[in-house]
Amino acid sequence: MLPIQAKPEPANFDLNVRQPGLNVLLIHPNPTEKEWKGKEFWQKSLPELRTAYNQICVYSSTWIPHSTGTHSVDHFIPKKLRPDLAYEWSNFRYVSTRFNSRKGLKTILDPFLMVEFLFQIDFKTLFIKPNAAIVDNAVLVSVQNTIKILKLNDDDELVKERFEYCTLYWNNEITFDYLSKKVPLIALELQRQNLIN
Repeated sequence: MLPIQAKPEPANFDLNVRQPGLNVLLIHPNPTEKEWKGKEFWQKSLPELRTAYNQICVYSSTWIPHSTGTHSVDHFIPKKLRPDLAYEWSNFRYVSTRFNSRKGLKTILDPFLMVEFLFQIDFKTLFIKPNAAIVDNAVLVSVQNTIKILKLNDDDELVKERFEYCTLYWNNEITFDYLSKKVPLIALELQRQNLIN
């Protein structure tokens, strides 16, 4: 996971998402799962989220392919806990569906509020690990919990994907620029660790 700068709300967001959502919350201030059905106006913001965050899942720092990737809006503060934020752009994170479901109601680090280099890659294992220089125990625990909750090392397909990107790069089959666009955490870690070809 990388720190991400929050992008401004799209011009049409209030009309297309917030206002219809506020009407829902007037009738159902604390909607049940059944009452949310058919009122997922946040889905209308997916194209803008996709563009704003360069098609990169903010939790895995990996490109979500348009044709085959399943992208979603994650309510960083879950709508079950704060329905008043269900239709707020500032609470949306652009993520792959698999990471959205893993997070659920759990608490992880917010990429909008993180500092750099909390997460590092061990290129021998291609596992994500906390930065060894973290001295604040609470931050260290938050990084470890985020790795565990999102299964950043327990998902064999995700680790295999990191391996494939690295192998393609090390074999000069893709450029560093391409790597930076598709898997920015890998690119930044290669740069930080002086491992660029």
